[in-house]
Amino acid sequence: MITLIAAVASNMAIGYQNKLLYWLPNDLKRFKALTTGHTIIMGRKTFESFPKGALPNRRNVVLSRTITELPGADVYPNLEAALASCAPGEDIYIIGGDSVYRQAIGMADRLCLTEIDDTPKEADAYFPDFDKTEWEVVANEPHDTDEKHAYRYSFVDYLRAPS
Repeated sequence: MITLIAAVASNMAIGYQNKLLYWLPNDLKRFKALTTGHTIIMGRKTFESFPKGALPNRRNVVLSRTITELPGADVYPNLEAALASCAPGEDIYIIGGDSVYRQAIGMADRLCLTEIDDTPKEADAYFPDFDKTEWEVVANEPHDTDEKHAYRYSFVDYLRAPS
């Protein structure tokens, strides 16, 4: 199963200057819980944004046309090669950035989105638009603001609707 996982603002913004737009501890916990033990596929810039390098307890796969080796990661020149390296039936999480999401949205089986009730002042990376009629909401868990979360947000999981 191919899953795209992201935290998205109301306008689908996901980042600015290679950084996440929001610091939501519950979103980070959910990301870790969902992706641990699985393969995560990302672009080079996303990998380079991690302060400690490769994420532990996951197979880190990085897409790069220019770099062939990164510590703790398998590097492939494109998404097709990266997916070909995965076992049949493997749970694969696409974790960014925006160009990787755009390439993968058409082949995704599931979207695990943290939908944030805010529109940021600045953003330069966006999750691709998707036709919600092609997807079925299978989970929607709303959360209000609290001392650690400045914005309302919902964990929303979508499955591609049968055609």
